[in-house]
Amino acid sequence: MLAAVVPAKNEEKRIAQVLRSLRSLGPDIILPVVNGCTDGTLDEIQALGWPEIKVVYFRESLGIDVPRAVGAKTARDLGAECVLFVDGDMVGDLAPALQDLVEAVGSGAALALTNCYPSFASLSHLSRLVLAFRYRLNRSCGLADKIGVASPSHGPLAVSREFLLRVPLQTLAIPPVALVTAHLYGLPIKVAATIPHAKLKSAIKDDQHAQLVADTIIGDCLEALCIYQGKPPSRSYCGREFLGYHPQRRWDLLADYLEEGKDWRSF
Repeated sequence: MLAAVVPAKNEEKRIAQVLRSLRSLGPDIILPVVNGCTDGTLDEIQALGWPEIKVVYFRESLGIDVPRAVGAKTARDLGAECVLFVDGDMVGDLAPALQDLVEAVGSGAALALTNCYPSFASLSHLSRLVLAFRYRLNRSCGLADKIGVASPSHGPLAVSREFLLRVPLQTLAIPPVALVTAHLYGLPIKVAATIPHAKLKSAIKDDQHAQLVADTIIGDCLEALCIYQGKPPSRSYCGREFLGYHPQRRWDLLADYLEEGKDWRSF
């Protein structure tokens, strides 16, 4: 069974296009995680009327990346053998790359990633900084030769059922931690697709958002490196703590969903 998880927070006028692209792959189930939306995202999903759509609905915002863990739990419980993750604002022509991710899992990868930076030309200082921390983590874990600067923080990815059963699902709420944990468990990891960042066609937001996302990813990489090295988790580097959106992650809601087994709500 192929399941597609689509985190969506205020993706009106985008979410239907993303779901149509996903449907071309023929997934058995599509799980939009409607995450504290205040616009017409849910109405746009409902209007499609597809039987394979099962909405996972949260009135409150879960925070960045947490919807992935929620969707993974739902997909696992439904018996998915492969789970594809695509953010609800990625309206680019992604279908061929998504198929590559699914095929990589079918061929034995437990975690299949997308390379969103095949070239480093014309990158901003902020992007280069984030990539430096991603590379530092991957190199320290012995993964750089295999995956370069690729990270589950960026771009579509896919995971196997073995990943779902062995890796604690809450790690998906801090994607670099999921990467490190899968590696520590000896699970096969590979880059299976290439989509230059611009071709994702994600929603364009302001500079403040870009800085907060960068700080989130850097802090996540620092935390993941601590876990790999067996140290207490820390998001600090050279006297600065990289928090970004991390404090907005709703660990309480995630724990409730994972541990108490609350069911998804279908519309």
